[in-house]
Amino acid sequence: MIFARFMAIYGHKFKSCFETENEIRLAKREWALSLEGYSEAALVAAVNQCKESLAWMPSISEFLAILRELHGDFGLPSVADAYYEACLKAQEPASHQWTHPAVYWAGREVGWFRLRSEEASQVQPAFHYAYEQLCQRVRKGESIELPVIKGLDDKQDNTTALFILNFAQQQGITEDLLYYLTKPKGTLVRDRLRAQAQAQLDAKGIQITLPVDTQ
Repeated sequence: MIFARFMAIYGHKFKSCFETENEIRLAKREWALSLEGYSEAALVAAVNQCKESLAWMPSISEFLAILRELHGDFGLPSVADAYYEACLKAQEPASHQWTHPAVYWAGREVGWFRLRSEEASQVQPAFHYAYEQLCQRVRKGESIELPVIKGLDDKQDNTTALFILNFAQQQGITEDLLYYLTKPKGTLVRDRLRAQAQAQLDAKGIQITLPVDTQ
């Protein structure tokens, strides 16, 4: 729909952007990937804005900027701002007030340890990919929430909370990975949560053995 409108609006200027039919096919694919999640009404409004304000067919980045100007972007910060926030708050992600949950989940997917320790050239592309995938889900209407870190039972010794805080800070991991320690000792749910947390660390190449107990 978009390319048909652009051809009608820009005529020979549109055709001059592409030398072959294969180039048009490749461009259509890239545009489709970039605009996934936006409604037809939003796209129509953006094309109409292009017709009124641009003498030439816009680039993908220019078209996305028009979409965000007209409709906002569901509260999502830009990729650059999201990456900066994730790196800045990677030390204590559980206590930060995130501009959008997608930033938190992208950081968690890539790994807080990587965001703190690796060069931008290594970790930034991975963060961009994870964040864009989450943004597409948000634009499609999915509600993404921050995890709820449940408080400890009032009857539980406060030394557990202190142990979790100290261990997480010393090892450079997030406190939510130690949530299993708040579950009763010897229960299947505690063992399962610990195994899941350990698997997350192992998958990211972080050589830390999670404690079985707080002793």
